[in-house]
Amino acid sequence: MNTIIEKIYSQAKSNLKKIVLVESGDQRVDDAAKIINQEKIADIILIDQNYIDFHPELTEKFSQKFFELRQSKGITLDQALEIVKNPLYFGTMMVYFDLADGMVAGAKNTTQDTFRPALQIIKTKPEERIISSFFIMETQHKKLGQSGVFIFADCGLNINPSSEELAQIAIQSAKSFKQLISNVPKIAMLSYSTNGSSNGESVDKVKNATNLVKSLDPSLIIEGEIQADAALVESVSLRKNPQSLIKGQSNILIFPDLNSGNISYKLVERLANAKAYGPLTQGIKKPINDLSRGCSVQDIVTTVAITSVQAQLNANW
Repeated sequence: MNTIIEKIYSQAKSNLKKIVLVESGDQRVDDAAKIINQEKIADIILIDQNYIDFHPELTEKFSQKFFELRQSKGITLDQALEIVKNPLYFGTMMVYFDLADGMVAGAKNTTQDTFRPALQIIKTKPEERIISSFFIMETQHKKLGQSGVFIFADCGLNINPSSEELAQIAIQSAKSFKQLISNVPKIAMLSYSTNGSSNGESVDKVKNATNLVKSLDPSLIIEGEIQADAALVESVSLRKNPQSLIKGQSNILIFPDLNSGNISYKLVERLANAKAYGPLTQGIKKPINDLSRGCSVQDIVTTVAITSVQAQLNANW
């Protein structure tokens, strides 16, 4: 196996997990399901309205649990019954009740629609404060990152994270990097400033977040606030900050807000012809992952493989 993504496929095949795909009827999803089953990457459960109609006992069970979880928000039992008939909610409930190990959606649904049931039903791990998202970015620049591979976060969920939340995103991303990419994380907390070259509220937020990470986990290699060129190019890094720890060798890029993160991953994907896998969740009890609505069949297959590996790791915690 030569690439990190190939290693993820191999690991997924080593211990098959049940993954729900809730957009049956989309040709890309149906084709991906066939490939995944044929290549034994995961055991796929395809969900559509017909599947839900054939399982009224599950609908009843799911609606009762959703009512219990959301009645404080004003949801009635009748409303809960209708809500869980939505394939996104039905699939998430299957994960909640361990009828599946993870879920992938987003080929036809927005990120917000995909993640809303997860936030309402699955929620965070006991030790986590937030759920965040990340992308695995596979670029052709093998001398950058981890043989061209990076984690970008948060590019899909948290709109304007506080310093505390930004610190959590960085720590979660380091865990995801170790688990999926199996190497030493080197975190760049991105900003329009490097080592005090400019100032502003956003700069202060990134500085504070960096210091929080250092206090929470002193073992992590992290630098911030730092500009993107200094995070990626050694000569620029040493010119702007001679005391740099990362020296342009970062493999995790943490963005100060969703605007910068979302714009950046799309630019890298399109201008650099990179592969973007995600947004993938971290800090959540069980893996629920998203697809771009412009995804290919292969994108779906890869996201399912990543979700399977996350589910394997969850089983060991």
